Amino acid sequence: MSTKHSKAGEVFLEDRNHASWHNEALWFVREKRDRISKDIPEWEELRELSSKIKMHTVSHLDKYLKEFTKKAEANGLIVHWAADAQEHNEIVYGILQQNNVKKLVKSKSMLTEECHLNPYLIEHGIDVVESDLGERILQLMDIAPSHIVLPAIHITRQQVGELFEDKLGTEKGNCDPTYLTRAARKHLRNEFLTADAGMTGANFAIAETGDIVVCTNEGNADMGTSLPKLHIVSMGLEKVIPDLKSLGVFTRLLARSATGQPVTTYTSHFRKPRQGGELHVVIVDNGRSKVLGNKDHVKTLNCIRCGACMNTCPVYRRTGGYSYTYFIPGPIGINLGMLKSPADYYDNVSACSLCFSCNNVCPSMIDLGQQIYKWRQDLDSLHVADPTKKLISGGLKFLFTRPGLYNTSLKMAPVVNVMPRFMLYNGLNEWGKGRELPVFAKESFTDLWKKGKVK
Repeated sequence: MSTKHSKAGEVFLEDRNHASWHNEALWFVREKRDRISKDIPEWEELRELSSKIKMHTVSHLDKYLKEFTKKAEANGLIVHWAADAQEHNEIVYGILQQNNVKKLVKSKSMLTEECHLNPYLIEHGIDVVESDLGERILQLMDIAPSHIVLPAIHITRQQVGELFEDKLGTEKGNCDPTYLTRAARKHLRNEFLTADAGMTGANFAIAETGDIVVCTNEGNADMGTSLPKLHIVSMGLEKVIPDLKSLGVFTRLLARSATGQPVTTYTSHFRKPRQGGELHVVIVDNGRSKVLGNKDHVKTLNCIRCGACMNTCPVYRRTGGYSYTYFIPGPIGINLGMLKSPADYYDNVSACSLCFSCNNVCPSMIDLGQQIYKWRQDLDSLHVADPTKKLISGGLKFLFTRPGLYNTSLKMAPVVNVMPRFMLYNGLNEWGKGRELPVFAKESFTDLWKKGKVK
């Protein structure tokens, strides 16, 4: 039985040149992360501290969310609570209606993607403009992000050039990055100037001060919130952290893990509304509180959305973000999708080699690989386990629990080396459809060791 992910991955791999380019582009970011992390002797200590702070905070969410709300409201913010995506969207639309907003300019927010906010607002007559360059490119192409930090990483500059020719009237055939960036800046400047409201996500919410912290590299969040007098923040409830001291830990980890930079170009604190304006914060649950009670998967709430697990994942790099059926791809997306709806997103758990590279780079030390392994053990109870894999697993269990049969099989295995190819590579050999079988050794390691040929 082929899964949805594997079929979509096959389609992505049909363009071998593009697949290779995608793999190399993400690995380049991973290498940058490795180099810059080595500049900090206490890097591993920061990761451990990050994990402990997040686990402490999510274990005391009631305390810290109350503290944040109290401080934020004292600062003049208006705090809303949304149980799910529908309520989030209704609250945002209600705020826009009350302020007669016709155009909303947004900075990048995966939570609004999760809630499908854009189509909801557009359907209700609001002109929604994504201001992050990658997000704006995808919005003009009418497609979703394929990465949580580098949303348009799969799009080449030639494709952007053709898009801008069509949508922005740029020079035909000009795909120079500097030229395209200037064209985008000119286009977005007008959107900023004519927007009635600005919207951002929240990288962190500080309980101690009531601050909302937003990290960007383009300054678009600052532009979108500096011109209109209405600013709306969409925030997952797990984004709260205790204090400014804790923030220092995360800002040292975030950009280094995400893009290999020492820090994001802009780390903006929003503590009070603009004079004569309003600052609304919509705190969203949408299943997060349910995760708190799941001891096997609660660490997913540690995620600071850096994307490092995607940049290192050999499956994500080679099959692209759109091969995953959940809107967040890669290792963290596999786990979040299963927490959301196992029946809808079970196919993604096959998109993992269990190499555990994601564990090794996660700045909050989430046990991503172990969690995916645990989800795989649940597939049979969900009645979605691959029958072929079940048959093979049963056969291997039968073999491995019978030493005599296992040793006999090892001695007979070299016969495969001289069998006709048609007997080995046929419809019954799933492995052989994309791979060559190994050459079986004439003697096992155990036999060689017993004979003293290896030490």
